[in-house]
Amino acid sequence: MKLTYPFSAIVGQDEMKLAILIAAVDPGVGGVLVFGDRGTGKSTAVRGLAALLPKMKAVVGCPYNRDPALEPADAPKPKTHLVTVPVVDLPLGATEDRVVGALDLERALSQGVKAFEPGLLARANRGFLYIDEVNLLEDHLVDLLIDVAASGENVVEREGLSVRHPARFVLVGSGNPEEGELRPQLLDRFGLSVEVKTPTEIPLRIEIVRRRDAFEHDPEGFAAKWHAEDEKIRRRILAARKRLNEVAVPDAALERAAQLCMKLGTDGLRGELTLMRAARALAALDGDKVVGDAQLKRIAAPALRHRLRRNVLDDAGSTVRVDRAVQELFPS
Repeated sequence: MKLTYPFSAIVGQDEMKLAILIAAVDPGVGGVLVFGDRGTGKSTAVRGLAALLPKMKAVVGCPYNRDPALEPADAPKPKTHLVTVPVVDLPLGATEDRVVGALDLERALSQGVKAFEPGLLARANRGFLYIDEVNLLEDHLVDLLIDVAASGENVVEREGLSVRHPARFVLVGSGNPEEGELRPQLLDRFGLSVEVKTPTEIPLRIEIVRRRDAFEHDPEGFAAKWHAEDEKIRRRILAARKRLNEVAVPDAALERAAQLCMKLGTDGLRGELTLMRAARALAALDGDKVVGDAQLKRIAAPALRHRLRRNVLDDAGSTVRVDRAVQELFPS
């Protein structure tokens, strides 16, 4: 089995790591969009986090990793087993059949049976769906993902088949903004958006190269060296999940979130909802019982930078505009 680079060994990129941790604590935040330079650890961070998450209980033989806790109370108790949290790649050239699933041609031809062959969305249920270069994804797949992300279900009706199965996953997309913009409809579906850049500090670059080289020469030894740190993160995530529903979001915090969104001119209320959910997950990670200004300030840029409309009178970048608004509303 190929070892995954330890999450705790990733150098820098703190905003990206924090956003992924928040999505792991509360998938309801809505996924993470990571835009920036190639080779900055985007896919490494996603796979590293999924590898350290505890295994989840699923129904034996279910291709969708169905959660046994959601089975009807009057149904027979299914057999369960523990499975690793899936991380599924959606390649740019994937056909719609491969993504949503299709008729199992082999069984149809050999047995004369109409059977459903699950696609990538089925495999990703309760895990992560990772799309590299998401801004280059074909429009018909973008439309499909928007529908599934909104409903949490994948519906397939073709070749005489009618299948509906759960498809709830943390959507993680990455790309280079210089290669094209993301469609607004899909952009809005991402809860958090982070920017990653190639490090400019010599010591930081040296440390990144040193660790990567050590991992490639001795994956087992390197993983063992960082095992204790990964375990700390695992325990932190588990503790945050348990206390998430106990974290209070006072009206004062909601008012702050609304003021910030209004000042930035974000459309709709998704900005406030994401701010609230992300700040609550961050408070749970920090062990705080109440959401306050500290959490809202830290999560404001990832939650709002991709929701801003272009302002012809202000050519500053979205991150600068969010930071400026935060400084005005949260004087320190």
